[in-house]
Order: sequence, then structure tokens, then C-alpha cells
Amino acid sequence: QVRLVESGGGLVQAGGSLRLSCAASGSIFGINAMGWYRQAPMKQRELVGLISRDGTTNYTDSLKGRFTISRDNSKNTVYLQMNSLKPEDTAVYYCHAWIRDRSDFKYRSTWGQGTQVTVSS
Repeated sequence: QVRLVESGGGLVQAGGSLRLSCAASGSIFGINAMGWYRQAPMKQRELVGLISRDGTTNYTDSLKGRFTISRDNSKNTVYLQMNSLKPEDTAVYYCHAWIRDRSDFKYRSTWGQGTQVTVSS
């Protein structure tokens, strides 16, 4: 039905910046809250931040100031700007959204496939 696809991951040096994108596609009726999560090896998936439909954001306290979430509703896309990257930021980054398909009756939890971010020292 609907899909989320992340892009923009890759290898970057410590102190560098990277911008991730996540685009929803398909027969979309609407998208509510969107968010970014990450999972490092041998660790649980953790929340990076959330953004509501009207643009209100919430971040994990330890990341606030370095990471910024934004969205473009006309493009069904959410972004994650990452600055001053550290080796401990290395993880697979996942996009998440609550999406309603035009043929459906409710919003459903939807995950992207993830994109690898590696920060070298």
C-alpha cells in the first residue's frame, strides 16, 4: 500500500554533517506524526525525535541542539539534519510515520527500511 523510504545515509568524519530524508509514497490519504529512530549494534532502538503534522517537535534531550527534524507536507517528506556528528552516532536510522491509505479506515504505524550512518574518528 504505502511505503516510507529513507535516503542520505553514508560515511562521514567526526564533526561533519549529514541530512537524511524520508519520503512516503503510495495512495496516501493523510500522514500524522512522523519521527526518526536509530539502532546501534548490540543496542535497542531509540527515539531520536518526533514532529507533529503542524511542525511541533520533540527531541531526545542528549541530541537536542545537534539534530533538527523538519517536514514538507506537500512532498510527504520528513528530514533529519545532523550536525557535529560523533562516532557514537553510528547506527541504522529509521523513519516512522502514522499513515492512512486512501482505501483504509485508520492510520497505521509505518516504518522505513533504514539507512546506515557511519561516523569515523
